[in-house]
Amino acid sequence: MVKAAYLFSGQGQQFEGMGMDLYQTEPAYRALVDEASQILGQNFAKQDVIDNEENLQLSIVILSLGIARILSSEKIAPQKFLGLSLGEYSALIAANGFSIDEGLKVLEDRSKYMAEAGKLNPGQMVAVLNASDDVMNEAMHAAREFGKVYPANYNTPKQTVFGGDAAGINKFSALLKAAGVKRVVPIKMSVASHTPFMQMASDNLKTRLENVTVAQPNVPVISNTIKTEFTKANIKQTLADQLVNPTYFTDCLAVIEADPIDCLVEIGPGKALSGFAKKTLKNKDLPIFNVYDVETLQKLRNYLSKQEAN
Repeated sequence: MVKAAYLFSGQGQQFEGMGMDLYQTEPAYRALVDEASQILGQNFAKQDVIDNEENLQLSIVILSLGIARILSSEKIAPQKFLGLSLGEYSALIAANGFSIDEGLKVLEDRSKYMAEAGKLNPGQMVAVLNASDDVMNEAMHAAREFGKVYPANYNTPKQTVFGGDAAGINKFSALLKAAGVKRVVPIKMSVASHTPFMQMASDNLKTRLENVTVAQPNVPVISNTIKTEFTKANIKQTLADQLVNPTYFTDCLAVIEADPIDCLVEIGPGKALSGFAKKTLKNKDLPIFNVYDVETLQKLRNYLSKQEAN
């Protein structure tokens, strides 16, 4: 049995018609999507529902849960789960920290809370690459004379995302470029996630979670916020805190790598997390897979078959 760690995708890499090919070909995936559709009162096998912007977070998590369901019948044994931001909901539901029913309904409300907070406090986000901590901190503190700027995502040792208001982020970006930083990349988002701009959403989520039943995850799930495992006791507070605190993906990968694994599997749309992992992991020979459609699933199955044959 192959030992693996699963990375669950966040937002930003979604594509049209996510999972429709898997729905046609994989009975386990179809069953999961049908169950989710019944819970949410929308048909997530239909492209117009999948692609509806209001359903974006749900569509990504449903895709991820469906793939995790498929893999539960394969010769692969997950040792740890790690999701980035939204991906933590996929990880926690897959590890039975939430029931699928309560997890998806909480996520549906989280999306609304974030949209409401974003309308009240419009924000911008920018990714900074290949800049030293000193240069970024100096620019951030100087830009705070003009607006609001906060660190939001520590993605790799060489990539940090910042969020804030337009005045703060624009000044911050200009100061970085003046200091010689060549890659300052705006991110297409109208909310400043993982910053104090989400305080209202965090408060609403904390209240919403009060009456939700949680359980100890049956696979260790590493939190982006506290850089250690979720427990039954800390799930609710940590998910509320997550909205207003930075994500520490780099540190979480070190926790993943602390115990032996045979491969890393990113579950969900895109290759962002596996890209971060390639730049961060000490073991550069670790096989890394992305699974988001029929073709990428087959690549993983081929690897598992070879490992079993050996």
